[in-house]
Amino acid sequence: MTKAASAVAKELAAAGVAGVHLAWADNNGIPRSRIVPVGGLAGAAARGVGATSLFAVFDSHDAITYGHSGLATPSGDIRLVPVVERIRRLAGQAALAWAPARQLAADGSPWPYCQRTVLERQVAEAGRRGLEFRAGYELEFTVAPAGRVSEPGHPGPAYSPHALVGLDGFVTALLNDFAANGLEIGQLHAEYGVAQLELSLAATDPLSAADDQLLARQTIHAAAHAHGLVVSFAPLVGLGAAGNGWHLHTSVRRRGRNLLSGEGLPAGEGAAYLGGLLRDLPALTAVTAPSVPSTLRLRPGFFAGAYAFWGVENREAPLRYVPGSKLLGPDHANVELKTSDASANPYLALAVVLAAGMAGIEDDAGLPEPIGQDPGGWTEGERETRGVAPLPATPAEQDAALLASPRVSGALGDELLGAFRAVRASDAAWAAERSTEAVIAAHRWRY
Repeated sequence: MTKAASAVAKELAAAGVAGVHLAWADNNGIPRSRIVPVGGLAGAAARGVGATSLFAVFDSHDAITYGHSGLATPSGDIRLVPVVERIRRLAGQAALAWAPARQLAADGSPWPYCQRTVLERQVAEAGRRGLEFRAGYELEFTVAPAGRVSEPGHPGPAYSPHALVGLDGFVTALLNDFAANGLEIGQLHAEYGVAQLELSLAATDPLSAADDQLLARQTIHAAAHAHGLVVSFAPLVGLGAAGNGWHLHTSVRRRGRNLLSGEGLPAGEGAAYLGGLLRDLPALTAVTAPSVPSTLRLRPGFFAGAYAFWGVENREAPLRYVPGSKLLGPDHANVELKTSDASANPYLALAVVLAAGMAGIEDDAGLPEPIGQDPGGWTEGERETRGVAPLPATPAEQDAALLASPRVSGALGDELLGAFRAVRASDAAWAAERSTEAVIAAHRWRY
């Protein structure tokens, strides 16, 4: 690995790169990084770069909580080691490159709080079971002029081509920079919310999908800065606004066959995969939409997913089944998780989705009939008759749902689960002392 890092460093230096971001995401979904000089890349690959072990218990407001017994003092150090094969020169920041980082203990042994390692375990488990996953993100974000952040970055209307005319330079930079950074965009458009955009990343293996999500953020932020803009990935930017979801699409294959494809509704192991996700949806949401603003985003009528159910192409469903077709082919079949946003660590989000889905296949989890309506418009009795319950709406409800699922909590591991819960409790205590408007404002530029 050191030899490979030396070769990459020479190529980067010859291209004018001065430093490399070693990037990871914390338990709030917030990207963190250390920059090493390009000449130090080989050393970083061999020995890592030092960082405090307390990043695992940073909350969303950069406060450090000592509520987790495993990280209850300011003592300790970890090593950040770049994933060399994923290094990319940043097209929008020509003197810098980027690489995802693993977190290791100071002696080089596995660090139980490393979120990327948690996902690596689930991918390895899938391989042992003869399963292969594909995953891809849709990213929604809000645009504003730098220095005038209360103004919308484009005038609308939603989905209109002329809404983006004033953002031509930014849009062009996104298309060019994503391609140069090795990120494939399926499409980009003006979304439904005020000054909101959305782009979709091509499906790939789960680890690459999580890496790509972090790299996409870096790319978007840099392009926005270069064009006098700022972007917010926050789950909610205003009380009456449509929220920013980062919808997570997954599919699962055995011996090359997409288990979610077929005639009509998913069947067999594909149905069991979807059934596993539905069974653990409250606990999944505690990881994939974990912030206080996340709970505010999950409202009926906003295509965000407020109740636990699934549907076929139902955009109000938190689990939206997307079938294949003669035009798109069987490999297109996938399931979209709408209760997912930028406050989720992408590695943990994918890890718990894989764990819940594989458990569904293992247990042959049942799948009820799909729902084609919005249960938010039903009476409470109608929802009860159909077995449709609201998803957790408070941090306490999310915590209880997480603890109630051994499949989801077990995927995190005891140490990381403890740190994750401590961070969530710290965020909840902070929010309890503030107005809803203040909470939303404080998260607006965190991601």
